[in-house]
Amino acid sequence: MSQHVHLLIVRYTVPPAQVGPHVPAHVRYLERHHEEGVFLVSGTSVPAELGGAIVATGVSRERVEQITAEDPFVRAGVAAYEIVTIDAGRRHPALAELLGSATEREAPVAR
Repeated sequence: MSQHVHLLIVRYTVPPAQVGPHVPAHVRYLERHHEEGVFLVSGTSVPAELGGAIVATGVSRERVEQITAEDPFVRAGVAAYEIVTIDAGRRHPALAELLGSATEREAPVAR
């Protein structure tokens, strides 16, 4: 069984100086989703002033869209996400436990 992996590309929509005040809330957002096991990797792009990226798994595309809409950067209007969903049919054996046959963790979608 393949597992969906989501590449979340975060792009600033304003100059980096306007992003700065929202970084602490964004870091708390990242930490929460890392603790839940949804975010596997997150970090700034190189160069950092472009934004960043996140690798997420274990949830549906719909849930990822909901999660990204909750990002303080998005709520403040300083960044936007591009979501690329990958059907991870082939993967390195070291990722088997993370991406193996885990069932998707679903939470109710807010309406």
